[in-house]
Amino acid sequence: MGILIYPLLRKWQRDQLMEQPFPRHWLSIVETNLAIYGFLSLEQQKQLRGNIQIFLKEKQFIGCAGLQITEEMRVTIAAIACLLLFGDRKTYFPNLRSILVYPHAYVVDEMVVNDLYVVEERKVVRLGESWTKDQLILSWEQVQQDTLNWRDGHNVVLHEFAHQLDQEDGEAEGVPILPESINHKIWAKVMAESFTQLCKQVELGKKTTIDAYGATHPAEFFAVITEAFFEKPHQLNQKHHDIYELLKTYYKLDPLK
Repeated sequence: MGILIYPLLRKWQRDQLMEQPFPRHWLSIVETNLAIYGFLSLEQQKQLRGNIQIFLKEKQFIGCAGLQITEEMRVTIAAIACLLLFGDRKTYFPNLRSILVYPHAYVVDEMVVNDLYVVEERKVVRLGESWTKDQLILSWEQVQQDTLNWRDGHNVVLHEFAHQLDQEDGEAEGVPILPESINHKIWAKVMAESFTQLCKQVELGKKTTIDAYGATHPAEFFAVITEAFFEKPHQLNQKHHDIYELLKTYYKLDPLK
């Protein structure tokens, strides 16, 4: 019986949160730090505010390296992440429980295989990362920079939460769980051809609309086109119209409007 009741209880709780008044000081943070907010329709703004309240209720924020988590940090990160949840996507990043926030870029130990097939350990500086289970990590300094430079095509929150969508089925392969409104074969064809094209352009040293980091792996490709979709919609639509149309259907949002 409990297995049946829990989803119904969670839905009821979420429905209640969607209808709760949005705190005025939270709205001030959203309007200040989310450049796209003013371009959303009134219905989209309402849905975003509701999603933010659910997100903040269900996710835990943990400050790292001495960082004290503030309401601005929580609301800003939640607002950007919830841009990915319009339409019928109501899973709210189900694999994610905790968001770890560092004050600046942080250093991790990474195992790599060199050209001689020898495993080496090296220190790598990172601005964020998404784990398949439980956690996502962000640099607050980078989040702040991204909010001030919305149209530069780089956004660590959009990037890492796009990975969360990709990882919902347990795999990080650049293919999120697709709605029925998207033809899976068309998605696979467009993404595979575009990824291959980007790899060739990067190899030749050509300037690309899609960030060159997307050429490192299909999972990174999905994350960087998500950044471009929200931050550089005109350029993405002009240079990669087929990608733009698929993401518009997937995210249930048209940043050009």
